[in-house]
Amino acid sequence: MDGTTHPAGTAAAFERPAPDAVGEVVAGLRRRFGERASINAGVREQHGHGEGLADAALPDVVVYPHTDEEVAAVVRLCNAARVPVIAFGIGTSLEGHVAALYGGVCLDLSQMNRVLEVNADDLDCRVQAGVTREQLNAELKGTGLFFPIDPGANATIGGMTATRASGTNAVRYGTMRENVLGLTVVTAAGRIVRTGGRARKSSAGYDLTRLFVGQEGTLGIVTEIQLRLYGVPEAISAAVGQFDDLRSAVQTVIVAMQHGIPVARIELLDALQMKACIAYSKLDGFDAKPTLFFEFHGTQAGVKEQSSLMEAIAADHGGHPFRFATAAEDRSRLWKARHNAWYAALALRPGAMGFSTDACVPISRLADCVLETHEDVERTGLVCPIVGHVGDGNFHLLVLFDPADADERARAEALAQRVSLRAIRMGGTCTGEHGVGVHKLDALVAEHGDEAVDLMRTIKQALDPNGILNPGKTVPARRRE
Repeated sequence: MDGTTHPAGTAAAFERPAPDAVGEVVAGLRRRFGERASINAGVREQHGHGEGLADAALPDVVVYPHTDEEVAAVVRLCNAARVPVIAFGIGTSLEGHVAALYGGVCLDLSQMNRVLEVNADDLDCRVQAGVTREQLNAELKGTGLFFPIDPGANATIGGMTATRASGTNAVRYGTMRENVLGLTVVTAAGRIVRTGGRARKSSAGYDLTRLFVGQEGTLGIVTEIQLRLYGVPEAISAAVGQFDDLRSAVQTVIVAMQHGIPVARIELLDALQMKACIAYSKLDGFDAKPTLFFEFHGTQAGVKEQSSLMEAIAADHGGHPFRFATAAEDRSRLWKARHNAWYAALALRPGAMGFSTDACVPISRLADCVLETHEDVERTGLVCPIVGHVGDGNFHLLVLFDPADADERARAEALAQRVSLRAIRMGGTCTGEHGVGVHKLDALVAEHGDEAVDLMRTIKQALDPNGILNPGKTVPARRRE
């Protein structure tokens, strides 16, 4: 992308600002922030894409604020000049959220990385947006508490909030939607607004907190987050179950969820993904077969009961005996292999480019959706392992293609679109956790319909009348007649 094209499903609702306007904003930011306002080409390129498709669209300047007031000052300057502002955490987003489609200012919040308070008695904390999930859990050590949302990447809490992230623990602990109690947000006008609070429920007015969770930087810049915390379980056990076919593995998950077994994590790896992980992460002793990774949390007795029930259900569906890991280092090895699934997949085809797409369906349709997708992949001839947080009906397709082959890329993108539409047809969603970004704008309309999407546009217009906040993302602009 060169910043002048418009992604599928949008119209030219926001035009690239005039060079003079951008130049004045950049000069003003460099005067105020000095070295914390960078126009270095390498820095700009780093901030022009996430971890999805590496089509970069560079901002004109990258600014590193330290306070809410500094964020507000940058946004006010940009709003007055009609210059775009794109919030950036650590760059792990997957749907083009951080690409500066129209240039402008990238606000890198990574230096706003303080844990502001921990309220152990109330099981909550307040953090700045640049705190990463691993940093937060490291600072919580010794308190008996932890933050469970784990999207795999060491994402920032601000980025996870903006994309309504979830991950491997969501089947038990929920998503960011359920775990954010309140926010500090800088609006498009540069006002600092605080939403929610520390109470576990409230009926006071509109739920502004939920409005800003998942808005992908298009309605406001999240700078602080009040989070729920949880007690570290008395006992934790991980297990691996392998199956001779994909349907048996998925049916095991469906039955377990319908029986209400409170599993903390259930992760699916198809045979190709397991082959990749065995080679990349040295998972000796496992076979390249459809595999489920489990984790059980609770008391010693509770964990034993959960794992026994789960193994019995797996056996009923032809599963092989479980292999258990109770020692922390053994569990860490298994989950590190799962978190490195993306890099393992890339190693299946050296030199290939890849992207990850996700979909989520009602649990009863999970087998249908995964198996249809698997058959679709085979017809394309592409290398596309399947992984998933299948306990809540969410799965991912890791799509590899030759970047020099335009036809192959087109087939890859068409495959991803079919995954989205298939999930919607089965009563699900085009994205369970990645978000819409720039890549799923058409799917958003297919999922919600014109009237609902038009209401989203109305909200966007009301909160960001000049359209400066992450333009071209999340909600497609009205098409021109």
